[in-house]
Amino acid sequence: MLGYAVRRLGGVAAVLLIMSAVVYLLFYLMPANPAQLVCGVKACTPDRLALISHSLGLDEPLYLQYWHFLSGLVVGRDFSMGPSIVHCAAPCLGYSFQYTEPVLQMILDRLPVSGSLVVGAAILWLTFGIGIGVLSALRRGRWVDHAVNTIVLGGLAVPVFITALLSLMVVCVYLQWLPFPTFVPFDEDPLLWAQNLILPWIVLALTTMPVYVRMSRAGMLEVLAEDHIRTARAYGLPERQVIGRHALRGALSPLITLAALDIAAILTSSVLTESVFGLPGIGQLTVQAVRNVDLPVVVGLVLLIGFVIVVCNAVADLLYAAVDKRVSVS
Repeated sequence: MLGYAVRRLGGVAAVLLIMSAVVYLLFYLMPANPAQLVCGVKACTPDRLALISHSLGLDEPLYLQYWHFLSGLVVGRDFSMGPSIVHCAAPCLGYSFQYTEPVLQMILDRLPVSGSLVVGAAILWLTFGIGIGVLSALRRGRWVDHAVNTIVLGGLAVPVFITALLSLMVVCVYLQWLPFPTFVPFDEDPLLWAQNLILPWIVLALTTMPVYVRMSRAGMLEVLAEDHIRTARAYGLPERQVIGRHALRGALSPLITLAALDIAAILTSSVLTESVFGLPGIGQLTVQAVRNVDLPVVVGLVLLIGFVIVVCNAVADLLYAAVDKRVSVS
């Protein structure tokens, strides 16, 4: 297990290095001049364009620019702001000249919002998605199974923004059970934090949960038909032990990878959910950076998205190896 973890982490480091090079080249070798985008079109003089190019380090060779970018991740980096020098502490993902703020700090300011949204929603969709899927598999062919399949198909057909708008209208406007969501930091008031996020949690869980219901149902039906389950029942093991210790463990394995991908994707790109509920998270920052053509922020966010996806997949592989011992020796 330890050797497998070391090999997997080494692969993660290599993938992140290659990804950073590809992202850097894609954004800084595109036809549009990043300095021109920062400077603007009308008020940009040749002297100002040269100053911004020097501030961004675009007047240096490309390999040297990439080296400064990598070294900034380790030891930090200095940026020229005319007569003054701004230091970006490590790990430095760049500096936004439009907001005059380090990119990493902009991301960290919004990460608690997206993190709070994902954690609560993931607990809901994993708990109820797997639970309902297992129940549907154990009641295969009965009315419970048919009802679950009908609801799941309906949930897959409704987009998240439709569910979010309807929930706001019903819960917050007509019934007035909850206030309109506004993010409150957990350390300020945990109860108010949960109260403002409960509706986004439910909406996000409802749109993600149907996939887990179907996969957990299919996985349970497949595992229940295997020989070791029939052998366990033949030995007289209690049905609860057969389901909980043997069948459920085998059915959960494919869901680990799916959960890692969903958590990473929603953490970094839940644009619709954050926009509808007015939550200032990573998704809204991504939209603003693309709209304003804030290149350092876009590059930092793309690297963050890739980093989260790669790390979540590595964690999923380690968990998969812990569940299935055959993986660690493959």
